[in-house]
Amino acid sequence: MPAGTAIECNGVSLTYSAKSGTPVEALRRVSFRVTPRRVTAVIGPSGCGKSTLLLIIRGLLAPNAGQVLFIDETTGNRASTKPRMATVWQGFNLFPWRTVGENVGFGLELGGMSRSERAERTRRSLALVDLAGFESKYPRQLSGGMRQRVGLARALVMEPEVLLLDEPFGALDAQTRLILQEQLARLVETSGTTAILVTHSIEEAILLADTVVVMTARPGRIAAEIRIDLPRPRSLATTHVAGYSLLFDQIYGLLRDEVVKAMTTEMESA
Repeated sequence: MPAGTAIECNGVSLTYSAKSGTPVEALRRVSFRVTPRRVTAVIGPSGCGKSTLLLIIRGLLAPNAGQVLFIDETTGNRASTKPRMATVWQGFNLFPWRTVGENVGFGLELGGMSRSERAERTRRSLALVDLAGFESKYPRQLSGGMRQRVGLARALVMEPEVLLLDEPFGALDAQTRLILQEQLARLVETSGTTAILVTHSIEEAILLADTVVVMTARPGRIAAEIRIDLPRPRSLATTHVAGYSLLFDQIYGLLRDEVVKAMTTEMESA
């Protein structure tokens, strides 16, 4: 397996101006390390800057202070290039006028890949998410869970070194969410891809991640980093083992006061 790239957030801070002109401190000196070929979950109360942090890591937003470094796993030095990244958002963000196959292969098309190679890569990616044979369907013909799997295939087709997941299952019903959590767990376990998952769900974080980064209420800071040592593969059955309950209680204990703070701040500003 080729060497991976670690991601280090060093003192990342961001303050922006609200519509009223009032400065809002979103992130304050956020520092943590993402291990190559592992899943790191970022969890915290609403408005704590989780998605903002993901945008900064992707390079779509610049911090006011601090930096994001990409470290070559073999040499321990700063990587000469950024790793290939792909993002799966909570919204499906599919082009309704394009078929499933055309949606999945869109990034490859922009990159100038030949039609035949594009079709083969698209076919493989759809097979990974159990949607083989759906290339000619349109998004309107699919359920919400199937559309989100198309979004995941669209990210995987780019063969990313780093997969960024921003509440990917937040818009789905509970049953579909559980199934896709198990499917995603299998994918990341077998692919060796580095993944960063932003989530509100403690259960999702424990089932999918190797490390859970817990953030405070705004301004977002790192409250704790918790290793998830439960054996893989993980599934819904994992929630019934003793170690799961201990981890859930630990993360909930860290989050509870921060969620209350976030709710209080939201009511005071309403």
